[in-house]
Amino acid sequence: MFHLKAKVATVAASSQRLAFSAVVIGTRFASTSSNAEKKYKVVVVGGGTAGASVAARIAKDAQFWAHRDILIIDPAETHYYQPLWTLVGGGLKTIEASAKKMKDVIPDHCEWLQDKVTTIDPEHNKLHVGSGKAVSYDYLVVAPGIQINWDKIPGLKESLGKHGVTSNYSAESVQLTREFIENTKGGVAIFTQPSTPIKCAGAPQKIMYLAEEIWRKNGAREKTKVVFNQAMGKIFAVDKYAAALNKICKDRNITVNLSTELVEIVQPASQKKAVFKKPDGTLETVSYDFMHVTPPMGPPAFLKESGKDLANEAGWVNVDKETCQHVKYPNIFSLGDASSLPTSKTAAAAAAQTKIVADNLLNVMKKSVPAAKYNGYTSCPLVVSDSEVIMAEFSGYSMQPMETFPVDQGVPRKTMGFIKMHALPFVYWNMMLKGNWAGPQIVKNFLNPLASK
Repeated sequence: MFHLKAKVATVAASSQRLAFSAVVIGTRFASTSSNAEKKYKVVVVGGGTAGASVAARIAKDAQFWAHRDILIIDPAETHYYQPLWTLVGGGLKTIEASAKKMKDVIPDHCEWLQDKVTTIDPEHNKLHVGSGKAVSYDYLVVAPGIQINWDKIPGLKESLGKHGVTSNYSAESVQLTREFIENTKGGVAIFTQPSTPIKCAGAPQKIMYLAEEIWRKNGAREKTKVVFNQAMGKIFAVDKYAAALNKICKDRNITVNLSTELVEIVQPASQKKAVFKKPDGTLETVSYDFMHVTPPMGPPAFLKESGKDLANEAGWVNVDKETCQHVKYPNIFSLGDASSLPTSKTAAAAAAQTKIVADNLLNVMKKSVPAAKYNGYTSCPLVVSDSEVIMAEFSGYSMQPMETFPVDQGVPRKTMGFIKMHALPFVYWNMMLKGNWAGPQIVKNFLNPLASK
């Protein structure tokens, strides 16, 4: 009788799991078609660069080999390697080269729930998704990325992809950027950067250098005024690389307006007029023939809506800047663009953070202390031509260079262009997303074993 009851209980438990989690061979897809609440050892919010990579690294721990006890929640059908979009916009890569089906990048030993997280309840180790269902967790990794706020600039959504207005931050409009560049035969070309944090702070000017080069090659440059309206007070945060970029702008006759922010695109967009806030706070309406817009960005809204303790005042997941562990909830970690880590929001930063988060989370699971420390490492390969890159590597904490190679990385180099255009995409798809890449420290140790770490 005891064995019969045990068998019935086992079948019931299995049925409940299957009702919640319909796993398809090769896709590891979880469904919330049942009202049953499912609990996982680890839940990762976000299947982008940070989320997928950290999940892959955590899943390497032997405790997850027999059971898929890691759940990744992300609504997207497609996983994009977005650092490639500068090259897509410049016509050097295709959008297809930057994309894979999400189901194909979900790590082994993980399940994927294709849904959107709406709230997190850290007091009860639970979150809710768009379908209305709840998911419980023992440990939570929050990596939903950054939210692009297209509607923060009046007229932007209505203008995007029309009348010379484009943006490399949209999978749709990035495919129009090269066409719009080639169609510009003269006039005023404006490239913008907002005052908010953004992913890859160098991207707004990378496409400018590619466009300027195209216009030089097709004969339109002499008739085209190229303008960089940068809302921040410097062209780039790190002085060494800022000096190099300022020199390039001077040599190429690019006008740089600092503390100048796009606040509106006048409608109808066919007028080709935009309003900018100047350093003194006054507004100026200017005409343009081409404009590449970097939209304002911010933390996903659901983070702040999940309660005052999960996110800080600005809305970012409130974590210790060294351990990436939440300052209040020890079973929560965060990395990537949605975290409060005060460094540049790049794929390189996320790579370095994956090892810190995975090591510390596993230590906490084993009742140990989170000993791994993140030093703020980040990198921004600054594309300045179709073959050359300034490989900016630095700590976002100290704003000091942390370069890998035994050469001056503050000058444009074709070797760095090869790394950006070919080596890094290979590393991303074949190493980082499989939990086998945490940044270039291993390369640095090999090239210069006596260098400080």
